[in-house]
Amino acid sequence: MKKILIIGLTLLSTLSVNAQQEAMFTHYSFNTLAVNPGYAGSRDALTVTGLHRSQWVGFPGAPRTQTLTAHAPVMNEKIGLGLSVLNDQIGPTKQTAFYVDFAYKIPVGKGKLAFGLKAGANMLRANLSELSTDQPNDPQFQQGIQSQFLPNFGFGLYYSTSKYYIGLSTPRLLENNYETNSTTGSLEGGERRHYYFIAGTVFPLNERQTVKLRPTTFVKLTQAAPVEMDLTALFYFRDKYWIGPMFRTGDALGVLAGLNITDQFSFGYSFDWSYGNKTVKYNGGSHEIMLRYDFYFNDKAKIRSPRYF
Repeated sequence: MKKILIIGLTLLSTLSVNAQQEAMFTHYSFNTLAVNPGYAGSRDALTVTGLHRSQWVGFPGAPRTQTLTAHAPVMNEKIGLGLSVLNDQIGPTKQTAFYVDFAYKIPVGKGKLAFGLKAGANMLRANLSELSTDQPNDPQFQQGIQSQFLPNFGFGLYYSTSKYYIGLSTPRLLENNYETNSTTGSLEGGERRHYYFIAGTVFPLNERQTVKLRPTTFVKLTQAAPVEMDLTALFYFRDKYWIGPMFRTGDALGVLAGLNITDQFSFGYSFDWSYGNKTVKYNGGSHEIMLRYDFYFNDKAKIRSPRYF
C-alpha cells in the first residue's frame, strides 16, 4: 500500500500544472462523492451529507458554496447509487450542478474496488449588469442575465478497506466552452478538466485505542496552474470527537473539529486562513459547516459502526 501511495503521488507531481475552477472544501474527506463517483454506497447505509462554505469572509463577491450528496448500496452491496447537488456563487456568477452517481464494486484483497460513473449538468447564470464599471453604460456589461446549460460526465476509481482508502477521478470530462455552449473552440472562456487523487488511513495511537489518527490527502490537478495538495490530520478521541490541522499548498492553513452526536449523526466545523494570495489583507478567513446522517436499514450496518471513510 505504501508503494502504491508513493507511486501515485510521484506520477501526479510530474504532470503539467493546473488552474482550479471547481469549488473547494476543507471537509474534502467528508465530501468524497462530490469528486469521486466510485464512493457511492461505500458506507453501507443511506448517507446524506450537507456542506456550506463561506470563503474569504468580508471580501466583496467572495465564493459561497453548498453541496448536498446522498448515496446508498443496492443489489447486495455490489452497486452504489448516489446524487450530488452543488450551488456555487462568486460575485455576479452562479453555478448549479446536478449529478447522478453509479458505482460497481468487486472484491480485491481485503477491500473493494469500485468503478464509478458520474453524469449530469451544470447550469450557469451571470448577471454582469450588477457590476460597477469605470465606463458607465459599457455595452459588454449591460446584457442582463445570461444562462447556459452544460451537460457533462466523469468517472472514478475507489479502493477501500476498513483501514485505508485510495481513489483517482475526473468528475467532468467535457471541457465545455462558455461562449459557444459546446465542447469545441477556444477554452479561454471554458471549463478545464480536473483530475483528483485522494487517500487516507486511520490507526490507533494508544493500546486502548481511545485515540486514533486519521491522515488524509487530496491532490488536485488541471492545466495552467500549480498542482494543489490538501493535507489533513484528524485526531479522534473515543470515536466521539475529532480535531486536527489542515494545510493547502500555496493557499491556506486551518483547523477542523467535530463530533459524532450519535452513531448516525455527525457535525463538523472548519476554519482556514489564506496565506498564499493577495486577498488575505481584506478577508476574515473561510468557514465551513458539515452535517452527515447515516440511515441504517439492518443490524449489520450498525455493527460496523463507527465508519471513518
